[in-house]
Amino acid sequence: MRAPDLFRFARDAATGNPLRSSLLVLAMSIGVGAVVVLTALGDGARRYVVNEFSSIGTNLVIVLPGRSQTGGFNPGNSITNTPRDLTVDDAQAMLRASAVRRVAPMTVGTSEISFGGKLREVFVVGATAEFIDVRRLSLAQGRFLPTGDWRRGASEAVIGAKIRDELFGSEPALGQLVRVGDRRFRIVGVMAATGQGLGQNTDELVIVPVALAQAMFNSNTLFRILVEANSREAIERAKTQVAEIVKQRHEGEEDVTVITQDAVLATFDRLLGALTLAVAGIAAISLAVAGILVMNVMLVSVTQRTAEIGLLKALGATGATIRRAFLAEAAMLSLAGAVLGYLIGQTAAFLLRQMYPAFPAYAPDWAVLAGLGTALVTGILFGVLPARRAARLDPVESLAKR
Repeated sequence: MRAPDLFRFARDAATGNPLRSSLLVLAMSIGVGAVVVLTALGDGARRYVVNEFSSIGTNLVIVLPGRSQTGGFNPGNSITNTPRDLTVDDAQAMLRASAVRRVAPMTVGTSEISFGGKLREVFVVGATAEFIDVRRLSLAQGRFLPTGDWRRGASEAVIGAKIRDELFGSEPALGQLVRVGDRRFRIVGVMAATGQGLGQNTDELVIVPVALAQAMFNSNTLFRILVEANSREAIERAKTQVAEIVKQRHEGEEDVTVITQDAVLATFDRLLGALTLAVAGIAAISLAVAGILVMNVMLVSVTQRTAEIGLLKALGATGATIRRAFLAEAAMLSLAGAVLGYLIGQTAAFLLRQMYPAFPAYAPDWAVLAGLGTALVTGILFGVLPARRAARLDPVESLAKR
């Protein structure tokens, strides 16, 4: 039997029982669609986190109060116990490091902001003039905090876009006096709208001088210090120099945690990459289930088509030809299911991107190829047993069952 005749025979056999064929195609498409959608979610989460971390600035070294007891970075490092405060003076001392370009000390807390009878809770960040450059933020109106002595600071504030809209509406915000906690501040700038990122919505921030924020929250300890290295190549050198400066200032105690932006990105990239592989593996189980269904249905098909197989053998078809015909049918149905599943998965990923534009839900190429390939291989492998059984049928006994 020539190849065109073989595939024509497999096609006619597949379309001759539409219900059976539809079930096989549906089972395979569900498996492939699950692989595409779940890997799009996993890889989308990885890309989103990496992009968000990249957006907080470049060439960053982050100094946290407290010494982490584990090697490397883990997400819990931001909550640590420290025997000594991390102070503004520590931050200023880091400017002496040759590999450091900018330093931005930070303290954070929540308070209430009020204006014209309107009151709401806000997230307050105590910072310096360098904060906007280190974090790569931008202004929509006015200016940022002025440069000057970090231990003092004028009673000036920069507010997020949402705060500006809720408190002032159509009125101008610049120059207005607001009360934050028990202190009065003059609005000198409004941040450009950026939205939610890594659990922090910059549109709802109120940024004030770090010294005034520490006085407001009655704390001398900084939340963290953002250090910008001179270049990407200087990140590790800046990390070493910063750690040494703090150690000298803290009487030889290594009581801070110094991490790099690259280390954070690499850690999350590994974690979410492993998550993507795990969900792909879980989704691939459905392909195995679909393969078992292929085998069972094809075995039933062999029983139903015994007479047809006997006739083919009586006409001279060999066992190898019968085997190839059944394998071609299984491969054709599996391929149809794989293509349909791919289209379903890509459609679902597209809908996710439409619903959540900031979330890059794209299935990685390796997952798509693996899903399609696995579906085809699974269908063929599980079609081997029915094909072998059909090839072994005796033509005389098969014709007698007509």
